[in-house]
Formats: sequence, C-alpha cells, structure tokens
Amino acid sequence: MATTELLKPAPAPRTRTLPVGRIALYVTLSVVSLLMVVPFAWMVITSLKTPVEIASQDAGLLPDQWEFGNYVDALKAAPFATYARNSFVIALSHTVLNVLIASMAGYALARIRFRGSEMIFYLFIAALMIPTYTKVLPEFLIVRFMPLAGGNDLFGQGGSGWLDSWWALIIPGAVTPFAVFLFRQFYLDLPVELEEAARLDGLGEFRIYSRIMSPLVKPAFITVALLTFESSWNNFLWPLLVTHTDSLRVIQVGLSVFKTENGTQWHFLMAGTTLATLPMVVLFLIGQRYFVQGFATAGLK
Repeated sequence: MATTELLKPAPAPRTRTLPVGRIALYVTLSVVSLLMVVPFAWMVITSLKTPVEIASQDAGLLPDQWEFGNYVDALKAAPFATYARNSFVIALSHTVLNVLIASMAGYALARIRFRGSEMIFYLFIAALMIPTYTKVLPEFLIVRFMPLAGGNDLFGQGGSGWLDSWWALIIPGAVTPFAVFLFRQFYLDLPVELEEAARLDGLGEFRIYSRIMSPLVKPAFITVALLTFESSWNNFLWPLLVTHTDSLRVIQVGLSVFKTENGTQWHFLMAGTTLATLPMVVLFLIGQRYFVQGFATAGLK
C-alpha cells in the first residue's frame, strides 16, 4: 500500500490565472503610462536634433545626428545658472514655509477644539474652490501697494512696493489651503489615546504636535513638500508679473528667450525645458512611495 502511494505521480502544480478585469486594468494603465511618457520622450529627442531636421517634413523619429551641444549652447544663451538658482531658492522657501505653517494649522484644526474652528475649516474649503488666475490681480495689487516697502508711504503710495523683490516671489505662495486640508485629514486619523498619554506625561501642545503626532504623518509631509516644490518650480505667470530684472528671473521665465519675433529656436527650447524638468522627475522618483501613500490614506473622497 505504501509502495503504491509512492509510485503515484505528484499532482501537477496549479497555474494561477489573472482575472479578466485585472488584465484589462493592467492594459489600461500601461497605455495611459505610455501616453504620459511620449511627450517627455519627444521633448528629449527634439532637443538633440538640428534646426534643419526639426523643420524638415521628411525627418525621422530619431535624429540623424545627435546634437548634444544643444544643451551647452542653450545654457550659454541666457544666464540659466542664475535662473535655476532663483527657482531653487523660491521653491525651497515655499516648501519649508508651507510644510511648517500648514502642518501646524492642520494640527490645530484637527486636534484642538476652539470656538470657530469649524468655520475656519470651511473657509479653507472655500479657498480651494477659487481659481488660481482669479487671485493674480488682487495679489499683485497687494504687493504693489504694500505700505512702507519699496519707497511706499504708510498708505502704499509713492513707490513700487514689493515688486521686483524676493518678498514678492516668496510671501504670496508661502501657504496653500490644500496643504492645510491635507494635514488636517492626516491628523484626524491619529488615535486620541496618543495625545492623552502625552498630556499625562506633561508634554505641551507644541511638543505633542512636533514629537508625537508629526512623525506619524510622514507621508503627508512628503506629499505636501513634493506638490509645493513642483508648483513653485514650474510657476511662470507670477514671477513674470512681479519681476523685470535678470537677477530675479526664474528658469521658466528664462525659457522664453528662445521665443522671439523671428521664430522659435525649438532645439534650444526643448533642451532648456528638459533641464528644467529633470529636477522634478528625480524628486518624484525619490518620494513616489510616500507621495502615493499620502493620497491613498488622506481620506480624500
């Protein structure tokens, strides 16, 4: 009996088949991913072509001659080192200020009960519904007529205010309503027992926020930091309105030097755009795990 059982063939391993719905999902995501990569790939390929190839209707997808010198020439066409430095300083300042102030505001709205907290939160929700470009003119007037700045008197007259200064580039974008909302959602999900135990140990409110609660919402910090840095780095309209000197120009505004009345230097424009895009691609690749986790667990419905 035992010998017969030993001679029996082993059962064939079961093959695991994916359901049709999951296969369709993978195919759809692959197609969407490809569609999102194609513009970036086209930009990089175009940056390595000659002007003749770009203008030719018979040119192939890949360049006949790889012109890596386009990047060197593009950097020489304008002070891009200064533009990149300015963009980095502004983006870093916005990121630090937004993460710090919005996290404290979100914590206060989520964990501290005070009169008017619900109304303040509703005002932040209302601020999310205001289109960005409708706020440009009021913000510009505030910057232009800032009292006691840029030669202005107490009533904001007689000078230029904050125009063409670091104040105009940094202060208006320091805090965003979305960041406050996102932090509030994260702090709401934390158990009450944590702060109660901290209070029994004698910790103050700020130490509870900084030492107990904030380390538990790391995805929120990474998400807000990435979104803020990306938005500030790619900002074009506001720096264009409030600055007029090269020493304060940002990299997105600097790319406009390749668009003139005589035409657009596409090979230089694509090379400069590629260089301006690379920092954001690298940052997203580094923090993508926390970025996805931040949106997945923020309670956004």
